Amino acid sequence: CHPSLDVLETETAMQVIVDVSGVPREALRLLIREGVLIIAGEKAPPSSKGEQTFHLVEREFGRFARAVRLTGAFDIAKSHARLAHGELTIVLPKMADRRGRAHLIPISPGTERRA
Repeated sequence: CHPSLDVLETETAMQVIVDVSGVPREALRLLIREGVLIIAGEKAPPSSKGEQTFHLVEREFGRFARAVRLTGAFDIAKSHARLAHGELTIVLPKMADRRGRAHLIPISPGTERRA
């Protein structure tokens, strides 16, 4: 099984949308390790009821794992996923980029040294 996915970036987050039609939430697992999002799961074949003769088989079944390399800084603690209508949507909020901003350095009063 090799579910299709889209990766899109908005101003505030990275989103990964995966087609997992027929896969229950309990059969999915999400993991982020070293900048790679891993989406794993299993799509079970439909249970057969009596003798059947297939004339065409295009749907895939079985275990799957998809890996998506992420570039950028994300607030993993605030990430979330939602499963609805056969689509798994994973949202990874971006961390605010603080490079290029001016930062004031406070100066504390000290004692003067005389030579």
